[in-house]
Amino acid sequence: MGAVVGSAAGALFADGQGRVLLVEPTYKPGWEIPGGVIEEGETPSAACAREVEEELGLTVHVGRLLVVDWAPHPRKGERVLFVFDGGMLAPATIDAIRLQAEELGAYRFVPPGEIGAWLPPRLDRRITAAIAAKADGTIHYLEHDVPSA
Repeated sequence: MGAVVGSAAGALFADGQGRVLLVEPTYKPGWEIPGGVIEEGETPSAACAREVEEELGLTVHVGRLLVVDWAPHPRKGERVLFVFDGGMLAPATIDAIRLQAEELGAYRFVPPGEIGAWLPPRLDRRITAAIAAKADGTIHYLEHDVPSA
């Protein structure tokens, strides 16, 4: 199966203290949220659930859509990025995380006010919008990681 050009889906997970789950890929520098590329014929929510299972070893229900971001990239072309609510992970679920070694080297929970120190600005804006969407019960639409009027 081929990938749908530029489309990806990720999950916003939190622990019982409200900290956001970030993962460290082994194939590129930096941190991000769990998720990945949407495969041909796959819905964004199904891709998100599949990627979470592959990367973290967790079978979870992916909740509602929080963010849609049209974020074209100079090298990667047109991209539409989705962030879904992964919900709160109970301690037993956190203990069950098994990182896919080929893709992830580490995970950590970071307070929302500190995610900017861990993420690139574009992803910080997207995740901050997802946190706000979760709190206000809406879906945030972004263009280039910025709210669109």
